[in-house]
Amino acid sequence: MLNAYIDRQGQIRRTMLKSDQDRYSVGGVLLNRPFKIRRLGHFGFNITKLDEGLNFYSNLLGFKVSDPHHFSNLSAEAEEKVKQFGQIHGYFMHHGSDHHSFVLFNKLVTDTLAAFRGRTLKPDMTINQITWQVGSMAEVANGAQFLRKNDVPIVKTGRDMPGSNWHVYAFDPDLHNNELYYGIEQIGWTVRSKPKAMYYRRFDETPPLPIMSEEDEIEDAKKKGIDVYSGHNHKETLPAKYDVEGVLLPRPFKVTKIGPVNLFVTNLQKSEAFYTKIYGFTKTEEVNYKGHSCIFLRCGNEHHSLALFPIELRAELGLNEHTTCASFGLEVTSYNQLRNAVTFLTNHGVKTIDFPEELHPGIDYAKYVLDPDGHCLQLYYYMEQLGWEGKPRPKELRRVAQKDWPENLEPLSDTYADQVFQGPLG
Repeated sequence: MLNAYIDRQGQIRRTMLKSDQDRYSVGGVLLNRPFKIRRLGHFGFNITKLDEGLNFYSNLLGFKVSDPHHFSNLSAEAEEKVKQFGQIHGYFMHHGSDHHSFVLFNKLVTDTLAAFRGRTLKPDMTINQITWQVGSMAEVANGAQFLRKNDVPIVKTGRDMPGSNWHVYAFDPDLHNNELYYGIEQIGWTVRSKPKAMYYRRFDETPPLPIMSEEDEIEDAKKKGIDVYSGHNHKETLPAKYDVEGVLLPRPFKVTKIGPVNLFVTNLQKSEAFYTKIYGFTKTEEVNYKGHSCIFLRCGNEHHSLALFPIELRAELGLNEHTTCASFGLEVTSYNQLRNAVTFLTNHGVKTIDFPEELHPGIDYAKYVLDPDGHCLQLYYYMEQLGWEGKPRPKELRRVAQKDWPENLEPLSDTYADQVFQGPLG
């Protein structure tokens, strides 16, 4: 079975993928690759308007800053080069207990640092990472070996700080940076991240297994005299004045899930082969929109966690030509919250755009808004869930969103059937 991709130098290469008969034990279950992606864990943009972006994603959308990130260990030449951009930092942000689910960096800085490492980022590459969670440390280590055996370009392996997640990064055919990870740091009721003094457990390569547990790491840090409660603490700037279904919050909605990620790609067949044969996504549905094939892939029970659109569709949709991100999804808890979110954001001057309903199958009511850099965000409350047969709902049985959104909706068989948000809304 052949798979095509682009290597680090941008050259098209072809390689023989391991046979479909090759099987790997993943926790005692035989699969076609030595890992199984469970969900989208985090995602990020490189942007040019960092301050405006921070205000948009934090104050308006409600992501909390887990840790500001300052680029370090730079050569003197690189540090001098990036100083001209002023903001040589970024932000790791979270909406739940994971240390980060969203990341913002200064694009001028990331592009410059990539050049110092011998890589040239395409002008429209504003996605800094698409990160998929697997189930164990062994899946990360074995996944790295699997990617190498199939000649997939590896960016890096090891463990980054902040966040503490063990990972392997690899390029897709369009050089989107896909991460497989396990074990991200959790932020608890104190809303404090791990202190920088504990970053001595950072790794720049895959460690020998087994590794020390997080609990033992904490005890080790205490023995070193580290105050484990001294990490960053996010301070909310807006007053909690909205009754969000029984909880007072600073905005009338709560983001409870990220994704799907929708990408513009240069070769649909190559990208589909990469994400299905290498990363193990399942094709849910293919939609023909005005002569363009659009592919929707899933990693779990949701209709899709990733969609692939041909790059030619970007201009036809009138979307930002400076990014390959067609849209990034944000799920809120309920239909009421979706309606309130749209009102809140438009009242704060956020621009909304029209997006064809055909291009979000499995999602009925959705609104698309633009961030300060022009990235398109998809707000929704419901996604179709697939059962044990793995078949999507027939198109004729799907709810059609009305132009004028009603105050209430009749339930579908899978309304509020996806995983409930863990923890309090605020």
